Amino acid sequence: MLKTGKEYVAGLKDGRVVYIGDQRIDDVTTHPAFRNAVNTIAEFYDLKADPANRAQMAYEEDGQLHSAYYLKARNRDDLAKRSECHRILSQASYGLLGRSPDYIASFVTGMNLNPELFGQFADNVRAYYKFMRDKDIYAAHAIVSPQAARDPAFYQRQNLPNPSCRVISEDADGVVVSGMKMLATASILADEIWIGNILPLAPEAKAESITFAVPCNTPGLSLWSRKPLEPTARSEFDAPLSWRFDETDAMVMFDNVKVPWSRVFVHNDPALSRGLYIETAAHSYGNHHSNLRLLVKMQMLVGLASRIAQATGADQVPAVRETLGRLASLEALLEATVAGQIHAAEEWPVPGYVTFNRRMMYAGLNWGVENYSAVIDCVRELCGGGVLQMPADISVMNNDELAERFKTYWQTPQMSAIDRMKLFKLAWDIVGSEFAGRHLQYEKFFPGASFIVRNHNFREAPWAKWHGVIDSILERMQPGGPIT
Repeated sequence: MLKTGKEYVAGLKDGRVVYIGDQRIDDVTTHPAFRNAVNTIAEFYDLKADPANRAQMAYEEDGQLHSAYYLKARNRDDLAKRSECHRILSQASYGLLGRSPDYIASFVTGMNLNPELFGQFADNVRAYYKFMRDKDIYAAHAIVSPQAARDPAFYQRQNLPNPSCRVISEDADGVVVSGMKMLATASILADEIWIGNILPLAPEAKAESITFAVPCNTPGLSLWSRKPLEPTARSEFDAPLSWRFDETDAMVMFDNVKVPWSRVFVHNDPALSRGLYIETAAHSYGNHHSNLRLLVKMQMLVGLASRIAQATGADQVPAVRETLGRLASLEALLEATVAGQIHAAEEWPVPGYVTFNRRMMYAGLNWGVENYSAVIDCVRELCGGGVLQMPADISVMNNDELAERFKTYWQTPQMSAIDRMKLFKLAWDIVGSEFAGRHLQYEKFFPGASFIVRNHNFREAPWAKWHGVIDSILERMQPGGPIT
């Protein structure tokens, strides 16, 4: 099935519980905090379902067409098809949707290259993949315990419940869970939420090791939104990115939520609860999307930097051209990393399937953690004071006298006043607004803290091969050899 935007929006009217502060939201599809983001996701589905895009966006299996990001790759061509689908979908949002529908779908697809890893729950993993694929499901995820839960002894001393999502009872029908998970980016816009653990758990943390998925309107489940940024955008002219691309972040609260056994994937197994992401192709499939999305975002930022330089004529200054060249080289390095993940594909985790090169994928994640802030700083420096010199908003054009002065005094030899205002409004929305601040924080931490990302790189490095090079040199360095 290739879901349409209309079908997606209709599915959100399901009685989910969403809070902004103490305000309960009855319909996220019409509320000013979320309606434009809902429309953005609807456009995502319409783009993917368009027959003109079928060659890049779909594949046929079991007699039906399915979204290309559910394709279980058997060769490099399959990986390239998946990658091109991610690229086209990311370009529609300029790489600003980190948790678009193709993200968790890729994780679940990657797990299903080796579902046997899940033991007694293997059939559940297979069934959930088919459910997502056949219904074109949009799933979010929350796979980190709240920060406060990292000191469980504190809650024991205070005789308080641990805030982390955990199993509190089970019976023949399923398990009951209570507690919180973070950070469910885009869950308010999604159909389902995948709950798990990306950080290692202590062996005794069996109750917290539960991995499962539930619909967003499950009784007892509530989504607590951070401050929505969409309402701060008065118009698309004044805040073109905040207006339509705030995918929202939320904490997920479970209050005695019943999860049927058919939706449980890991239980009482702390090691597998975390290991399932790196012992299957889940991380590789899902974070190839992340790498490619960041590449699309980087291309937007480099283009913006160049346009800003052109707007003032600074692009003719050698030092500025050097800066633009450096940004272009950074983009090319990331592009090469993404391409290399396909070229150096691995036959893994089982014979017959291939996955994106894991070392290069993790290198791409580290690239983003280390470089995004520096890229934003470059764009900020190129903006200078220009972003602060514009009128408050486009309403200045409603007054003929003010409009004439604005058009006269804010123009430059390179660009009209209105075009400059549009450019700097866009720039501010990605370097200085609350939306920009959220993205700066997001790109630094969405794959985990920097030490976690680098640990992935450490784990996948071919240390034995490299040590062999050093050892071969050391073996040649024999004492008592000829001296010249």
